[in-house]
Amino acid sequence: MRAAVFHGVGQKLAVEERQRPVAGPGEVVIKVAYSGICGSDLHATEKSLVPLEAGTVLGHEFAGEVVESGSAEWQAGDRVIGVPLRECDECRPQGVCRDGLGILCPRNKIVGMSAAVPGAYAEYVRLGARHALRVPDGIGLREAALAEPLAVGAHAVRLAGSLYGRHVLVVGAGPIGLAVVAFARFAGARSIAVSEIDPVRRARAEGFGATALIDPAAGALPTAEVIFECVGVAGLLQDCIALAPTRGRIVVVGVNRGEDVILPRVAIRKELSLQFVLGYQHEDFALVLDLMAQGRIDVAALVTRVIGLDDLPEVFERLRRPGPDAKVLIDPSL
Repeated sequence: MRAAVFHGVGQKLAVEERQRPVAGPGEVVIKVAYSGICGSDLHATEKSLVPLEAGTVLGHEFAGEVVESGSAEWQAGDRVIGVPLRECDECRPQGVCRDGLGILCPRNKIVGMSAAVPGAYAEYVRLGARHALRVPDGIGLREAALAEPLAVGAHAVRLAGSLYGRHVLVVGAGPIGLAVVAFARFAGARSIAVSEIDPVRRARAEGFGATALIDPAAGALPTAEVIFECVGVAGLLQDCIALAPTRGRIVVVGVNRGEDVILPRVAIRKELSLQFVLGYQHEDFALVLDLMAQGRIDVAALVTRVIGLDDLPEVFERLRRPGPDAKVLIDPSL
């Protein structure tokens, strides 16, 4: 099969022939219909304190059809998405983390973030059968491939506590920021201001429920009771701490893979609450699929481009620079 492989920082992804995965007991092999390029993929392939292994096939946002199954629960032709996790050797026979930690378990691996667990920048991907979720009728695989970033937003809003009647600020209008906007609306936020420097991305947030659109370069940001930091750039967390009101809440969703500096005394004097979040749980994916099936999220608006594997190395490098794109999907059949 063809796959895009990471070989080192500063090198473009290389499209190569790889051995097609085989389904072991309790596993499925999925023919990838669509795979999303995530900001985490871009950051993981840059110089950081936690370097990505050479030989890794990225891709943890995907949808497709089962072509081989080692589980009685799944048959060839079933349309699925996947929670991109692979347990340690001890827990893998059960198919789930025995401690119930999921993505938080330090022995767990994320599909597409390790050379040992190849991801979906490829024609096929292997997944534990208990991490597969059935795509409901009426949802296309293109839309279903967006379930993963939407699940991140759902999880962040879940961990933020009650947003009912609250004034909310979302910093960053990439796919994760837009997902947070959508779920903050579902959670009953009184207002949802979105700060985004790119005008195209900023305007897109209105369709997901934003009540105010702000260019951070044009002036001061509004005070909000709950702030979601969805960018992950050094220095931004301290900006949120400075902006937050007394007893405000800051939810850190953006992943900064480097070091950062904050002034704890500023947060202490305000008795701020800082909530760091990582990924999602299985139930977040189930919620997203239900809302998609009900037509309550216009996920199609997230997709700005669909490319093939041959175009991926160049497009991947261009996405390192800020731009108007939301979600770029890979269709390995192109």
